[in-house]
Amino acid sequence: MTRTSLPGNPLAPGAARRFVRAVLADWTRLAVPGADGITDRLAEDASVVVSELVTNAVVHAGTDVDLLCRLEESEEPPEGPDARDGTGGPRAPKAPGAPGAPGAPGAPGAPDGADAPGARPAETAGVPAAGRGAFGALVVEVADRHPARSVRDGGEERPYDMPEYGRGLHLVADLSEEWGITYRTGTKTVWARLPLARVPPEPEDPGPPEATPYPGQNALRRGLRVAELLAPAPRQGVQDPDWLNRGALTFLAEASDLLAGQLDEDLIAALTGQLLVPRLADWCAVWLDQEAAWGGAHRAGAVAGARLARVWHGSENRIGELRRVLERTPPVLPDAPRGTAIPVPWPAEALGGHGAVGAALAYRLVAGGQPVGTLVIGRAGLLRFPDEITGLVEDFSRRVALAVGTARQYARQATISRVLQRGLLPGAVADIPGLQSALVYEPCDKGGPSGDFYDLFPAGDGRWCFALGDVQGKGPEAAVVIGLARPWLRLLAREGYAVPDVLDRLNQLLLDDATEVSNAAARALAAAGGQGVGELGQYPQSRFLSLVYGELVPFDGGVRCTLASAGHPLPLVLQPDGKVRDVVEPQTLLGAFEEVAYTCETFELRSGESLLCVTDGVTERRDGQRLFDDEDGLAAVLTECAGLGARLVADRIRRLVHAFGAEPPEDDLALLVLQAE
Repeated sequence: MTRTSLPGNPLAPGAARRFVRAVLADWTRLAVPGADGITDRLAEDASVVVSELVTNAVVHAGTDVDLLCRLEESEEPPEGPDARDGTGGPRAPKAPGAPGAPGAPGAPGAPDGADAPGARPAETAGVPAAGRGAFGALVVEVADRHPARSVRDGGEERPYDMPEYGRGLHLVADLSEEWGITYRTGTKTVWARLPLARVPPEPEDPGPPEATPYPGQNALRRGLRVAELLAPAPRQGVQDPDWLNRGALTFLAEASDLLAGQLDEDLIAALTGQLLVPRLADWCAVWLDQEAAWGGAHRAGAVAGARLARVWHGSENRIGELRRVLERTPPVLPDAPRGTAIPVPWPAEALGGHGAVGAALAYRLVAGGQPVGTLVIGRAGLLRFPDEITGLVEDFSRRVALAVGTARQYARQATISRVLQRGLLPGAVADIPGLQSALVYEPCDKGGPSGDFYDLFPAGDGRWCFALGDVQGKGPEAAVVIGLARPWLRLLAREGYAVPDVLDRLNQLLLDDATEVSNAAARALAAAGGQGVGELGQYPQSRFLSLVYGELVPFDGGVRCTLASAGHPLPLVLQPDGKVRDVVEPQTLLGAFEEVAYTCETFELRSGESLLCVTDGVTERRDGQRLFDDEDGLAAVLTECAGLGARLVADRIRRLVHAFGAEPPEDDLALLVLQAE
């Protein structure tokens, strides 16, 4: 038995499919009992089934879900030619509480370790008992935490604000031996049981005739191959009733996974057109609302306020004219429930000739209660779309809307992160007389605040100061520490504080801030009467900062540097002859201990000498078990940079750090080179 938890977001079905495939592959590789009945087709069926079950739980319940897979032995061979009821229909449900019935001990939905007659321990599930046949099943269970919401079969009218109920359970019923729903306190479990292939007899055993069907054989043959389904065969959705009845459901599962994996709304619009044309329509168009103006445009029922993001036609030479006509006369939509198909005028002047007559439908795209756009499809030679196509595109349009909403949320978050990152770093690095400077700054997470920061600024009275720091952690918490540290560094430096005094005061600032946060957490816990201990994680108990901080004073022939390192990789000085030396002693990082007295070192950086400061993204760059700075690797690399200017030194070290490991760097990378002229 193998279990995992999945977040309640559009990527969950894809993660579930990958999990099931990996589990079945591991069981087969390890030859666990019962795994010899796992076939490629069973793996495909299980992938489709779990996708529909997870989609039901996530899209319709809106909660995180638990996914469980296990192999189940049978007490006796199933009856009938295809492990169902002997007529091709599903096996009659068992009586509640009977062994193997939903909610019974040892059955799908039963609590782990249920101790009752007939219960099988989890660790023995799938292990054939002596004398039993080789028949068995793969059981997939998906549990969500919205037991009050029932699973519906679709078809009835639903309120505007109620989440959709999918039709994928038709597919689950068709591919599985049986399926059902089990309700328990606080949890609802939807499960499916897929029959395993019969283990072939040993060579010395004559066994049954080759033509004898084994249990589940017909069900396996009905499994769908996603690659075949998504092949862009023209009119596949209109000409093939079997595809509409069964394959369309898999199309929705795979298409929603494909769309949800995109974080660019224009790419989602492009994929929408390619998925629909020519399967279900001759052409389609996607309008995307401008986020700032969505309310006015859609409350008026017009598409005119939106941007025509994509137009796609089965004949590419018609796309240009169709776009011009649609931009000039966008459809006006009356108020209607989201996802409902709304007939709109046929753009005859753009299609002409063969396309002079046809049917066009528009669908509002609504995500999170807010309209995000409009989808329009058209088919020449029809007065109206078949109801099957209308319903299928209705389901598909909801998935398009959900993907667009997710992409917009990501774009908003990325914009916030970029603005925040710009505010945490200096707009420009100061030019210092008699000194060349070069900086490399590469955050690992391009979409969020980095834990590394730098600064190089004038402090007055012929002094310049610089800092290179690394905050414990990343994201918003790191941004808080940087937001405290960098302005205070500038303020203290310009007030004339010496290097050790700046570190002393910054250390106390971080300690005071951590104390205030801890006190706030304690007060919140006391006010809640001791409840909500798990929420204390939102209150960081410590904020640590490693920092190299120095003061520069130019003079004829070089620069006088006063420097201190607090819990940071030690700075190195490169001499013109290639020798490398340390210039400071290591000290405790900031924000860790009270009563720490920081010290500094003063030295002269002569003409041609270079000072190198790096973060641990350089020194701890990993290649397997080796680190970049093992056996003084950074010093060895710096030695080879003798005679190079500051910019070339920085670029060479950056290039070597990237080339050190086969995988991209997993930590922020920052380095600063200061070279006396």
